[in-house]
Amino acid sequence: MNDLHFDPKIIRINELLRDAGATDVLFVGGFVRDHILGIPSKDMDLEIYGLDYQQIADTLRPYFRVDQVGQSFSVVKIDNEIDLAIPRRERKTGVGHKAFEVVADSSMTFQEAASRRDFTINAIGMRLDGTFCDPFDGLGDLKRGILRAPTEAFCEDPLRVLRGMQFAARFGFSMEPRTVDFCRRVLPEFKTLSCERLYTEWEKWALKGKYPEKGLDVLRETGWLECFPELFAMTQTEQDPEVHPEGNVWEHTRKVCISAAKIAEKANFSVQDRLCLMFSALVHDIGKPATWKKDENGKISMPGHAEVGARMAFDFFLNLRAPLIVSKTVRSLVAAHGWHFHHPASPASVRHLSVALSPVSFRLWHALVSADRDGCGLHAPQGEIHYENWAQIAEELGICDHQPPQIIFGRDLFRFGVQPGKPMGALLRKIRKAQLDGEFMEYTDGIKWVEEFLKNEL
Repeated sequence: MNDLHFDPKIIRINELLRDAGATDVLFVGGFVRDHILGIPSKDMDLEIYGLDYQQIADTLRPYFRVDQVGQSFSVVKIDNEIDLAIPRRERKTGVGHKAFEVVADSSMTFQEAASRRDFTINAIGMRLDGTFCDPFDGLGDLKRGILRAPTEAFCEDPLRVLRGMQFAARFGFSMEPRTVDFCRRVLPEFKTLSCERLYTEWEKWALKGKYPEKGLDVLRETGWLECFPELFAMTQTEQDPEVHPEGNVWEHTRKVCISAAKIAEKANFSVQDRLCLMFSALVHDIGKPATWKKDENGKISMPGHAEVGARMAFDFFLNLRAPLIVSKTVRSLVAAHGWHFHHPASPASVRHLSVALSPVSFRLWHALVSADRDGCGLHAPQGEIHYENWAQIAEELGICDHQPPQIIFGRDLFRFGVQPGKPMGALLRKIRKAQLDGEFMEYTDGIKWVEEFLKNEL
């Protein structure tokens, strides 16, 4: 646990509110949890007891910038960085994530207020002197690595299941049986959740999850994986045990996600690259169930699963309202994740792959196929002996992070009498292929190649 060193502003707020009659001032939510786990946190949420909304605003306005931006939820924002809230009573008025009637009540006890939190690890209050209010043993659950709902009120918000998924991935926690049952109980309300909210939780899984497999396990245990049929189908798809001793497609995917998270962490990937790598790891074999075959000798194959999976992956994330660039990047990576099995490790192959991936970098592709290899367990699939050669060649060519620049353009063809139009486009494609094949690497050699090509065409 980190030592307590609070901004003087926080200390002053605490003093002013207590002088005005507040019976308690507590840090709540993720800040407390992260503080206990030793994780830096920027979100500082304080819950104020014994003062109403207007009293809090009036008390602090002479000293700070006070924005009453969250009046419907009784939240006062101080200097645009600190949220002060009054405990509130919530009553479910229908189905779904937003069907609540909220009434602020500063006379509530902390236990009453905390009973409506999603998990006990988020239901801990902490005073500025370091003492805790912990009516549901959240401290114990943090030590035990357990996700547990404080009360049955958990069932009133189905989004909490997805929050549990990403918390499990972030902290490596497991969900205790009663909470698993609560998740199953609210399964019919999945359809009430917006795609945008679902994507937000998946994004946190991808960006913050050190233990991504733990989040996937929560979905499987609670039955919520079936809400994502493309993913659930992988749990029902067996693989050739000689190539994949780790098990079915889902078990392989779990292991690939574990490896991808480690690779992204070690390489200090950007937010965008980590997001796309983790999403690609999740769906890289999404096309296998649709292409699965077993011949008369019992041999299993999934011909064309990368191409089929690329289309499925794009649709999957598009339906989740992922940013278009993310969906396109994932599609490119999934389509090419088996490229090295079908092409020799050569400069020409690496150049062609780099262009096929555009605008995705070779480095990101290499991260995915590295994770894919690791996900096969101790036995590498046949052909993997050439795998590292691809990375070495890309490094030597200097194209790990960008595609080989085009050397010959349309304007260069005017001297040969080639005019803009379909013939020019077809010729440029042939020229580009020749460049990637290594037939020329410099401008002057490229012009000579064009001259020779046109001479032979006449």
